[in-house]
Amino acid sequence: MSEKADRSLEVGIIGAGWWAAQTYIPLLRGYPEVGEIAVCRPDPEGLQILAEKLGTNLGFRDAAEMLDTRRLDGVIISSPHVLHAEHALMCIDRGLPVMIEKPMATSAEDARRILTAAERQGTDVMTAYGWNFRPLAAAAHKLMQDGRIGRLQHAVCLTASGTVELFSGELPPRTAGHLFRPPASTWADPARAGGYAWGQLTHALGLFFLVVDDDPTGVFARMRNSDAGVDLCDAAVVELAGGATVSVSGTGVIPRERKKQVDIRLYGDEGVLLLDLERERLEVTRFDGWTHVEQPAPDAGEYGVTELVARFVDLCAGREVINLADAKVGARAVIAIDAMHRSARSGQFEPA
Repeated sequence: MSEKADRSLEVGIIGAGWWAAQTYIPLLRGYPEVGEIAVCRPDPEGLQILAEKLGTNLGFRDAAEMLDTRRLDGVIISSPHVLHAEHALMCIDRGLPVMIEKPMATSAEDARRILTAAERQGTDVMTAYGWNFRPLAAAAHKLMQDGRIGRLQHAVCLTASGTVELFSGELPPRTAGHLFRPPASTWADPARAGGYAWGQLTHALGLFFLVVDDDPTGVFARMRNSDAGVDLCDAAVVELAGGATVSVSGTGVIPRERKKQVDIRLYGDEGVLLLDLERERLEVTRFDGWTHVEQPAPDAGEYGVTELVARFVDLCAGREVINLADAKVGARAVIAIDAMHRSARSGQFEPA
């Protein structure tokens, strides 16, 4: 029996703000093997609120102090986007399994640093792409691994969500009853990696780069900004190392009551794969007449945050996990988005 099996797990959270308080801490509390939850955020007032409302009595204002004084089994990074890489590397350097809230980083350079450090240390890195851990994503991944559509020629990757307020610097109405509210400094500040690509399109690209095992090599992009000056509508052509072209599209301009749209269409020289999470379908049609239609559960298109946290708890416990959102997947999404932003600024095709 391992040492971890003899004691409760202790999980740390760096950046215990809106999403961590609303989602991660309550979910972690549901696992009997998770004992203490140590939290880090810069303000003592916020730490006090977490202690009073969620019972997180291990509060820290400094991430390094938390990492060096607690016997942690894993860490969730949910700090502001621009701090993800710094905090993730601190954990990786200490050999701790880490789940990094998307985006994994906000520059291609930092994404590659995380990937290299994780490989060097042999440390498990999971990117917070909940859809990747749903059965439809795993099935699509398997179909592509099995070569069902042959060599990829072209692809479409689209996502849309009702997030106009979030990327316009306003407080989304649905967060009115939450313990904390999403800060405009994270979501709607152009100097701090705000905007739709880093905040939402990254989900679709994370799913895409799970299903399509290939590297982005270049991007041409256009972006339309919100009133806050961050991108709200994104359009790009991405080239992959294997030669395929990808049409990438994202927008926050749909009614917030509508279900989020995530649609991936893959066109190979032997067939076509359609993965549509809004309509909850996965289909393959080959030129030789072979077809496959997945029969999904009624909630197959819902975001898989429960599965995400469950798999991270497994990592913390030392269990074997099929990581469908590893550092390579996270890095590829960051590299593509970094090139999109550079292309939108320069008006030129940019290497990834």
